[in-house]
Amino acid sequence: MKKIITLLLVLLTLCACAGQKEPEPATDGGEPAPEKVTIKVACSPTPHAEILAEAKPILADLGVDLEIVEFEDYVQPVEVVESGEIDANYFAHVPYLDNYNAEHGTTQTVVGKVHYEPFGIYPGKKASLEELADGDEILVPNDGTNETRALLLLQDNGVITLPEGTGADTIVTVNDITSYNVNVKIVEVEAAQIARSKDDAALVILNGNYALAAGLNVAKDAIAFEKSDSSAAKTYVNVVAVKAGNENNEAIKTLVSVLSSQTIQDFIEKKYEGAVVPFEE
Repeated sequence: MKKIITLLLVLLTLCACAGQKEPEPATDGGEPAPEKVTIKVACSPTPHAEILAEAKPILADLGVDLEIVEFEDYVQPVEVVESGEIDANYFAHVPYLDNYNAEHGTTQTVVGKVHYEPFGIYPGKKASLEELADGDEILVPNDGTNETRALLLLQDNGVITLPEGTGADTIVTVNDITSYNVNVKIVEVEAAQIARSKDDAALVILNGNYALAAGLNVAKDAIAFEKSDSSAAKTYVNVVAVKAGNENNEAIKTLVSVLSSQTIQDFIEKKYEGAVVPFEE
């Protein structure tokens, strides 16, 4: 009888041990390593993906695994966030997102301001504004907010005149130009295509990210550009945005904190030499 009882106790002990999980390995001999949270961020290749790549190892140390998803256009980064396929986007400025929301019924919500990319006028067939002649073509982005921005830059440099009161909070197109100081033709082109057509026009106006992708630096190569202390710098700051309702995602908050850190600001200043400017309140 004693042998039977002993055998039963041994079997019960083995069953109990079999049901226990092995402890997770500790990183330093102490507590088990915390489980990482993964977030996906849609962005433009330059400079946004490059800045995110610099932030990625910092985020990893904070328990956030960042997946960077690049897009060449300005539509898909909004739509994949709106659909829930991706957690956030980092590619656009506030007026663009506000205008896109109004036109498409999306709910993009800003959760962090990161940097500013000065718009620039770049040479094509002509090397300066003074060389412009009747019939010359100037290429500008064809989306509402960026076209407005381009036209404001042309007005600031004496090429055209816009209706009184036109500013970053308005939307204007070539149809709203009230007068031309030079009889040029302003051609609306999809923003991503302008740099590729640079040699076919007299001048082109480029978004900062597309200028960088084309190997151009606004501080070195542009004929004229928005100043870093201008109202445009604060109006057109590039932001991290999420679908409305996701503003309190802790991993996204960590992302914004890292992108706003001194480490990333120093990286931006050193790498882009004025073509990308860290945002300051």
